[in-house]
Amino acid sequence: MNKIQLFENQKIRSAWDAETEEWYFSVQDIVAVLTESIDIKQYVKRMLSRDTELKSNWGTICTLVEMQAADGKKRKIQAATMQGMFRIIQSIPSPKAEPFKIWMAEVAKERIDQVQNPELSIEQAMRDYRRLGYSEEWINTRLQSIQFRKELTDQWKKAGVKEGLEYAILTNLMTKEWSGKTVAQYKNFKGLKKENLRDNMTNIELALNILAEASASEISKAKEPDGFVQSQDVALEGAKVAKEARKNIERRTGKPAISPLNAKALPNRMDNDMLLENND
Repeated sequence: MNKIQLFENQKIRSAWDAETEEWYFSVQDIVAVLTESIDIKQYVKRMLSRDTELKSNWGTICTLVEMQAADGKKRKIQAATMQGMFRIIQSIPSPKAEPFKIWMAEVAKERIDQVQNPELSIEQAMRDYRRLGYSEEWINTRLQSIQFRKELTDQWKKAGVKEGLEYAILTNLMTKEWSGKTVAQYKNFKGLKKENLRDNMTNIELALNILAEASASEISKAKEPDGFVQSQDVALEGAKVAKEARKNIERRTGKPAISPLNAKALPNRMDNDMLLENND
């Protein structure tokens, strides 16, 4: 999740890594705020020449993270975790350093609180989706999809499915079964690259995906699969429920339920009416 943070009314680009549960902050933005330098690259070069220890560890402290550039496009820029930023700040003689450290700690705490209290995360997600222009109906459906996804992954964890690759394989298997497309094919169909597929689904697509995952979760509770292989069979059973629903909808409407529409094309109109209109 990418986000613009504010420190003394100055923008700090940041990205939340859900896997490591850490914020990554733009090194360029941090240096700009603390030094008010007009040539950030030259300042960083001089800073590294002064601090040889920092220079030797620069590749470890900094990593390339995709964030929004000044022209609105997403590019990979140098970023560091809060710990890494604290090390960089040590080499910047600035009266703003101490209050900036406090600010960074507060930002990190806010996200950790959200992880520990899902209700805070939901409220933040609603604000973010509204800001991006999604309809209230779509937002409600999307938040429900998060809940059902969590219930399904809880069942996978209980069955001994390993997080990461095995989760991805099961998700791909289910998506292919109910939609007729793998995740990669689905994203290509919508003109997406690294964007989140679910954030670009229409209401009907989200509903079908929810049905697939909710069905798989309930079947898993009933059958209690043991391990990845048995969980594959359960995942397919759940996805088939949604597949039948999709075909039924398509028979009754005479229109495909899977749409090429995405959030970029229709940021505030991801609804069923637009889906039907654009498939005429």
